[in-house]
Amino acid sequence: MSSTLPSRRLYTVPLAHGHVLHLGPRPLVMGILNVTPDSFAERTPRLDPGAAAEWALRLVAEGADIVDIGGESTRPGATPVPADEEAARVIPVIKALAGQLRAPISIDTYKSSVARLALDAGASLVNDVSGLRYDPALAAVVAEHGAALIVMHMRGRSREMYVDAEYGDMVTEVTAELRDSMSVATGAGVSQDRIIVDPGIGFAKRTADSYRVLARLPNFAASLDRPLLAGPSRKSFMSGALGHRPPHERDWGTAAAVTAAVLGGAHIVRVHDVGAMAQVVRVAEEIRHAWIG
Repeated sequence: MSSTLPSRRLYTVPLAHGHVLHLGPRPLVMGILNVTPDSFAERTPRLDPGAAAEWALRLVAEGADIVDIGGESTRPGATPVPADEEAARVIPVIKALAGQLRAPISIDTYKSSVARLALDAGASLVNDVSGLRYDPALAAVVAEHGAALIVMHMRGRSREMYVDAEYGDMVTEVTAELRDSMSVATGAGVSQDRIIVDPGIGFAKRTADSYRVLARLPNFAASLDRPLLAGPSRKSFMSGALGHRPPHERDWGTAAAVTAAVLGGAHIVRVHDVGAMAQVVRVAEEIRHAWIG
């Protein structure tokens, strides 16, 4: 790491339903709420809408600035879920939270039909792990609703994502592919000030690639000039350092990765254990302030 830390640029990102994200003064915490029976990182599925809604409220109470709700696992090897089944999992939760959750709701989906229902129900932004590669029509839905869009870098589908995880210059290639996703979004009417980028730690990345993404976050920020989301939480790239252990036992490794993301200038960190990682973010940000003076 150089003797100085990169600056974190300031962005104002308008969302649907009157929400706004002020990104840059401090890193925001996105809390993960998986409404699936097969989440890779959680031992207790939260399929009951009432229980899921209560968990979302708990995440905000513990420090989440955004709640990201997903109804389909995108872990390596996961099987796609039909749109109607995905919607049946997430829409009741969003409806239960609309009006009582002070934090904006993100819908974690790549399907335009699910995104439309979620935005109508009260979600304010869409988190697309495919970077608009699976369903380009999603961008028009985002534009129509005046929502924000997170485009993540990904190659291939979950079942074979590592087949395409071959890079000559990983940072250059990921940057170019994220720029392509941004172009699809703006071409469909999504204004650039509503786009957030995620380099996709753990997605179509070998272990060394994921560490390199964390180490090179400032390069992505400088090249793309958009807010950065980093999502290292409990992912398998840590296994080389920690040994093979279940995802819920990787929170100490996650804390290290979240610290690196904050020091590297990430605007948002996406995590499972919000209470613990909100503390990590606050301390890492104080170190950052002391370092940059």
